[in-house]
Amino acid sequence: MDRAAELALVERLRGAKPGAFDEIYAAYNLRLFNFLARLSRRPDVAEDLLEETWVRVIEHAGGLRTDTRLAPWLFTVARNLYFSYCRTRALDDRLTAGIGLWPLAMPHPSPYEATAANELERRVETALASLPRVYREVLLLVWVEGLTRAEAALVCGIRADALRQRLSRGRALLAEELRRADEPGIAVLGEVLP
Repeated sequence: MDRAAELALVERLRGAKPGAFDEIYAAYNLRLFNFLARLSRRPDVAEDLLEETWVRVIEHAGGLRTDTRLAPWLFTVARNLYFSYCRTRALDDRLTAGIGLWPLAMPHPSPYEATAANELERRVETALASLPRVYREVLLLVWVEGLTRAEAALVCGIRADALRQRLSRGRALLAEELRRADEPGIAVLGEVLP
């Protein structure tokens, strides 16, 4: 979406114009779901967080600044909801220790995993899922979602130099994870390797 179209859409969202929400939903729903599914590694959690993200969009659309960049704003909302979920889950886990209320594994593959038929994509997805969250999220935002480094830093609430360090370390960890698994085809990932 070019910047002029984005600014026009922001203005329509602020004014609750017909079709504005549908347009933003069509443009970002799948991207937000994939981000949340990869971040949480649980499709059911991602679906819940995605629904709450759209509720927040509806609630706060009227208060958007006229120069709002939609992608960073939406990914920030989704990321903050994920962290709230993690804090709640950590509290619940402490209070219910030993009861076993949370499943240990995903009950079924995510939509992304089901469509990733290519073997190299599957290996990269597995390696990406094994990374610590702070590195996984910056790789997802920059490499997968195509946000600029400045936009990704804004989403993560960190300075640009800190994001650069996380991105560099995340790429190195991803490459190492793939090497450690002794998987062929790493050369294809030139844009991921440091």
